[in-house]
Amino acid sequence: MKTRRTLIGELSAEFAGTMILILFGVGVVAQVVTGDGGLGDHDSIAWAWGIGVMLGIYTAGRISGAHLNPAVSLAMAVFSDFEWRKVLPYSLAQILGAFVAALIVRAAYGDAIASVDPEHTHATQGIFSTLPGNGDAALGISLTTAFADQVIGTAILLFLIMAITDAKNSAPIAWFAPVAIAFVIVGIGMAWGANAGYAINPARDFGPRLASFLTGYEGAWRTAAGDLYFWIPIVGPLLGALVGAGAYKLLISRFLPAQEEGEEVGTIPGAADEDDLEPERKTA
Repeated sequence: MKTRRTLIGELSAEFAGTMILILFGVGVVAQVVTGDGGLGDHDSIAWAWGIGVMLGIYTAGRISGAHLNPAVSLAMAVFSDFEWRKVLPYSLAQILGAFVAALIVRAAYGDAIASVDPEHTHATQGIFSTLPGNGDAALGISLTTAFADQVIGTAILLFLIMAITDAKNSAPIAWFAPVAIAFVIVGIGMAWGANAGYAINPARDFGPRLASFLTGYEGAWRTAAGDLYFWIPIVGPLLGALVGAGAYKLLISRFLPAQEEGEEVGTIPGAADEDDLEPERKTA
């Protein structure tokens, strides 16, 4: 029996998928920060975020497309066939999923956080939301640099999401695409994490930031120096998504050959079919 996909179902999937993403992402940062160096490091953070994205996509992909990120929803509306009327509801569902997941992490790691940072300062704020230089003021990361970092990181993300999911561009088969996107997240985390913590997702940052504010982090909206910061991981990724998706359309998509009827996703256009190979090559 077929089940009709509804907007409520899609929003439920976006909520659940984003919640899974944040449970792994914020959870691993909580473990590393409160573990005093003995329970992980930067690499484990990068890998757990990638795993969280992969599992979030597997959770929601069949129902909603698994955007899990308002920047992705915006880019899909501008450059693909995603309906504009769904952008705001998707974004709210994603933020809510991130918020609930952050509350779960906050409760689960409450004792550990209190033991290392009883005043709930910026020393542990980075568990939930991003900061310039990952909260290290000594690095001297300016707000301008942090904003540019978010634009660049999200542009990379959307450029590669478009490439991975474009059926005309040798897209991986459906079950493997989440794995490929997970590697993108890991790569961005390893290469673009120093300046601003690679939020690259307004829901990922705003939802947990709100959760931390409501549970004792009075300085959640600002840097340790007092600069208003929360808007940067919102505006930067939204702009970066448009830059990245637009760049893919300009540099790659318009030059791709049309997908032939019956051509399987994941094949290279123009490549020889196995049955067309010469006998000696097939047996080599």
